[in-house]
Amino acid sequence: MENSPSPAVISRRRALTVAGGVLAGAALAQTAPAFGASAGTDADAIVVGGGLAGLVATAELAAAGRKVLLLDQEPESNLGGQAFWSFGGLFLVDSDEQRLMGIKDSHELAWQDWQGTAGFDRGVTDPLGQDHWARKWAEAYVDFAAGEKRSWLYGLGVRWFPIVGWAERGGGLADGHGNSVPRFHVTWGTGPAVVEPFEKKVRAAVADGKVTFKFRHRVDEVVRTGGVVTGVRGAVLEPSNAARGKASSRTVVGDFELRAPVVIVTSGGIGANHDLVRQNWPARLGTPPKSMITGVPAHVDGRMLAITEKAGGRIVNPDRMWHYTEGLRNYDPIWANHGIRILPGPSSLWFDATGKRFSAPDLPGYDTLHTLKSITDTGYDYSWFVTTQKIIAKEFALSGSEQNPDLTNKDILMLLSRIWQTPEPIERFKKNGVDFVVASTLPELVTGMNKLTGDGLINLADLKRQIDARDREIDNPYTKDVQVMGIRNALAYTGDSLSRTASIHKILDSSAGPLIAVRLNILTRKTLGGLQTDLSGRVLDAKGTPVPGLYAAGEVAGFGGGGVHGYRSLEGTFLGGCLFSGRQAGRAAAAATA
Repeated sequence: MENSPSPAVISRRRALTVAGGVLAGAALAQTAPAFGASAGTDADAIVVGGGLAGLVATAELAAAGRKVLLLDQEPESNLGGQAFWSFGGLFLVDSDEQRLMGIKDSHELAWQDWQGTAGFDRGVTDPLGQDHWARKWAEAYVDFAAGEKRSWLYGLGVRWFPIVGWAERGGGLADGHGNSVPRFHVTWGTGPAVVEPFEKKVRAAVADGKVTFKFRHRVDEVVRTGGVVTGVRGAVLEPSNAARGKASSRTVVGDFELRAPVVIVTSGGIGANHDLVRQNWPARLGTPPKSMITGVPAHVDGRMLAITEKAGGRIVNPDRMWHYTEGLRNYDPIWANHGIRILPGPSSLWFDATGKRFSAPDLPGYDTLHTLKSITDTGYDYSWFVTTQKIIAKEFALSGSEQNPDLTNKDILMLLSRIWQTPEPIERFKKNGVDFVVASTLPELVTGMNKLTGDGLINLADLKRQIDARDREIDNPYTKDVQVMGIRNALAYTGDSLSRTASIHKILDSSAGPLIAVRLNILTRKTLGGLQTDLSGRVLDAKGTPVPGLYAAGEVAGFGGGGVHGYRSLEGTFLGGCLFSGRQAGRAAAAATA
């Protein structure tokens, strides 16, 4: 673990973070061939991808007076991309909301947690190392999250639910993986409210003639002329009235070539392309699952990674990815193989497919990727929560804006109803979801579990033995059971005791019932590696040299630098990575085209 920086160094870094994009872009303008629209170009910049990072970059360019073409293969209904579907969680450090909840956070603690979680180990000090720019981005991002991130977003009208969530609680050591304190700030209005201010800015720029939307424009090539990026070419797809998230036609009705001195790629990751997921699956996570469900729409296909690589960009850390272990098959799917993630509290018992209870750190909400490896090591693609109605009523939340109508629609009365009843989306999944088994007794529950999978792997006597052993640990205020310790730790935090942790009780206490078993599927989600970029968002080639005129931001760039998260995430950092990297790339590209 490296020494924490002094306050003076932190202040200097924050100042550089604020101005980084502009300064780097200005330097580029002095040292590189002159950029800017000319009689032979269609715009000052082309942005490929209308998700959150693309909207932020476009808004920055338009604010600087640049003329921008914003391209996306999908219809206009998908503007905002995957961010629209998100829970709206943002990683903030030492925020007003944290202080209100009595949380003592700091830049030093957050940077300690980030380093312990990321585990950067691939040429950090080597300019050509895969983690060289990733770590620099991580340092800049933590500065941002502890600095102006909240005030910048607050000034744009973004607000947060006052109770801060505690995601990824870690593996058990202070300098290891995980958040030492709650940092997951749920946006009031969820993902759509994060997208909204930037969409408004871009639409205003469209009205002013600074931005032109080019929907149904699928980029197939980033064009280079004399080693310099000069635009893009590709196919025009037939018009589509597909609703947001629904698959759209891939019928080609024409082609196009558009020219600009700057191209910013913000096309997202590979989560919907299971072939690419398996192709890049690392041995450290075990054997790739034969069966997975999908946490992103079909258009999150990873196409632009290979296309940008062909134009000279370097892809690093392709084996780093983030998939969830608590996936449910959506009974009312929007896209193919649609999965929804449970955001669990700390109390459900977690068993593998054979009925063996997981040990620390494979506990609900603690260490996602360690648990993923433990599941794949069993040889099965699923696991089980065994829980109670009392637990799911207080502790279960579903990731996704559409699964949280109270927060998304800013409905205070509906939100308050969580105090006395199980949220309706949870009850609907319990009733209609194929992954739920509900029973009055444990024998009935085991019969239902074995019937659901058809594997017959759960032995009633063995499951009861493990649950009884855990339940005996509830009789005293102290315990050797790590999960019970974690529940009591959660209840010591006001936010968890108010909204995310059920009062501690025995699983087989009939008054807490009925008993519920939930089959948990592997759910694909985020790409942690990607195009390597410097702190201006300039895409680097294999020699570590910026490809002239080529930028990237968001998930396609590993949310910055080709892997700002390292091996693992602290959560709430995906939307934030789109915001920060999109802003950096947009500001630098604006300066470079001055």
